[in-house]
Amino acid sequence: MRVLRFVIVVGMLATSANAQMPLPASAPPITLTELEQLALENNPTTRAAQAGVEAARGRARQAGTWPNPVIGYSGEELKAGDLDARGEHGFFVEQTIPLGGKLRLGRQVFDRTSERAEAIVDVQRQRILSSVRTLFYEALTTQRRVEVQERLAALASEAVGITAQLFNVGVADRPDFLGSEIEARRGQLALNAAKNRAFAVRQQLAAMVGRADIATRPFAGSIDHVIPEIERDAALRAIVEQSPQIRAARAEMARTQAITAQARRATFPDLFIRGGAAHNRERGEDSGRPIGWEGQLEVGLSLPLFNRNRGGIGAARAEETLAQSDLQRLELSLKSRAASEFATYLTALNDSEAYRTEILPRAEEAYQLYLARYREMAAAYPQVLIAQRSLFELSTRYLQSIEDGWRAALRIQGFLTGDGLQSPGGADEGTDGMDMGRSSAGERGGRQ
Repeated sequence: MRVLRFVIVVGMLATSANAQMPLPASAPPITLTELEQLALENNPTTRAAQAGVEAARGRARQAGTWPNPVIGYSGEELKAGDLDARGEHGFFVEQTIPLGGKLRLGRQVFDRTSERAEAIVDVQRQRILSSVRTLFYEALTTQRRVEVQERLAALASEAVGITAQLFNVGVADRPDFLGSEIEARRGQLALNAAKNRAFAVRQQLAAMVGRADIATRPFAGSIDHVIPEIERDAALRAIVEQSPQIRAARAEMARTQAITAQARRATFPDLFIRGGAAHNRERGEDSGRPIGWEGQLEVGLSLPLFNRNRGGIGAARAEETLAQSDLQRLELSLKSRAASEFATYLTALNDSEAYRTEILPRAEEAYQLYLARYREMAAAYPQVLIAQRSLFELSTRYLQSIEDGWRAALRIQGFLTGDGLQSPGGADEGTDGMDMGRSSAGERGGRQ
């Protein structure tokens, strides 16, 4: 019975530090803080997001520069053959001067682009931290699940041995013996599934951190720490007011507004100035000597007669409307997803507490009583089988509720930003590519 008691103790997560998968003894434990730092340094999306900032800043500098001047040669009254004594030879400098604040407006467009890129850096940083934290606690949970399944498998093997002894003396029937073997086999399958899931989570965490050796390192942490308490209204306000995704969307809206302002000024006249000097070799009527150097100056304005940029203005206003709508959509989407995550969070908290304080202790007691009565030949084996199966399932569901609670809490605290390996320029919905694997693993655990 000591095996059974140890199973329940592990299932109730009372042995946190020792419930780890067998790992190389030489590998020192790594903390969550160290994993976060490694991920921020090694994750390629961090560099990609920062490169976007540098690109936007470079374009902002370029957008504020004046057009290059034109320098050239001018000549008049030239002809082939002998040099015409009356020819003029000189040079000129031509400069276009944008008017109406075009350069300033163009720079503002890329300043807003730079602000959006900086917000995307924050989004990606939050994605990485949230993903690392989620995978860290999921790895701890899978380690614990392996420990629980190992001890549940040992319990099932013990039941097979007891049933075999009773069958040999004619007390138990063959169906009872076959049923115990089936449960033992199911326990082994569940153990294999738990080990496979633990391996997959560790590989995912190693990929997120960008270090392959992380998959074989022990972790300095425990899921026995109290799941963070989150207040619903404050969490919803923080997601809308402090989310870097919202800040990026607002920067995008400001960028489209700057583009609209720039488009409206695109047809404002530009000033063209051309000046220079030419040496006139014609002789003056009075002096009879060459006239010499003469200055030239031309000034002009572009007139918006044919191109008033109406199509450009219309397109800019449409993009501005699109950005405004997308900001509203993002706010509503985050509120909706936050409500869903909060429901999962509350359900997991309630479930884990109920399993820990009420359900698992009763399941343990029921199994102990049925097993003792079966040994005394006062109970049928199907009753023991039902109690054993219930203990298996409840232990796994308890661990699943702990995992769900940590995941939901960390996602809410991470502003629902999504997967840390998602491209910085990707969708802002915060979808997590790892969810499918987690969900299916949870469903398998619940159906053991």
